[in-house]
Amino acid sequence: MPKTKIIKSKKTSSKKPAVTPKLVRSLAPKSPKLPKSPQSPESPKPSSVSVSVVGIDGKSVGKMTLPAELFAAKVNDALVAQAVRVYLANQREGAASTKTRGDVEGSTRKIYRQKGTGRARHGGIRAPIFVGGGITFGPHPRDYHLDLPQKMKRAALASALTSALGEGKMIIVSGLEGLTKTKDMAHALQSVGVTGSALLVVDGGAITTSRAARNIADVDILPAQDLHAYTVLTHQKLVFMKEAVEVLKKRFAQKKSV
Repeated sequence: MPKTKIIKSKKTSSKKPAVTPKLVRSLAPKSPKLPKSPQSPESPKPSSVSVSVVGIDGKSVGKMTLPAELFAAKVNDALVAQAVRVYLANQREGAASTKTRGDVEGSTRKIYRQKGTGRARHGGIRAPIFVGGGITFGPHPRDYHLDLPQKMKRAALASALTSALGEGKMIIVSGLEGLTKTKDMAHALQSVGVTGSALLVVDGGAITTSRAARNIADVDILPAQDLHAYTVLTHQKLVFMKEAVEVLKKRFAQKKSV
């Protein structure tokens, strides 16, 4: 009887191919290539800002160039808020003081016996619960002073001035140094558009101008070298003497170079 050959079928491997990054990239659908948009070059920052200068009669008498680092800076609201908070904290005297039960004048004798009276237990007449007694957790003299780096102060001032210029609050006036009487100063401020509270920024040596404006209601006077962000924000109008702007430029340039 002839032998029959038995052909064994080959076993197919049940192992799945290993998932590799190369395999994933080959199976993933290819996204169409989009044309690259041309990168627009950044617009250069202006080095100066040109504003108009008005006379004491309210008419334009020319233009003036202002430094961009002061009047065209990037406005940082958080930094301005921090500068205002530091300024107001430094204005506090911190002299409020109260007396505790150890400071109040009075006897230390126990006012009545501990038991048998039917009343609450008390040890002394100077306790805070009694009228005339000590104060619990009352204020005591302390220092509220906060520090802010000069660089941050200058940046806050630049932000405040930039916002004021953008909102139309800033007015540069020429000819204020010649005014010696209060009625003339009041008429000049009214002519340039001051109707509410105003900050008059003067040159440090303009004593006559300061005296002429110090009795006008709602008008505060400040030398240019003492200008800070809080005063800029708390006035409806900023009136700059033309000479005060030059002082502000020099002051900012000197502190920047230090």
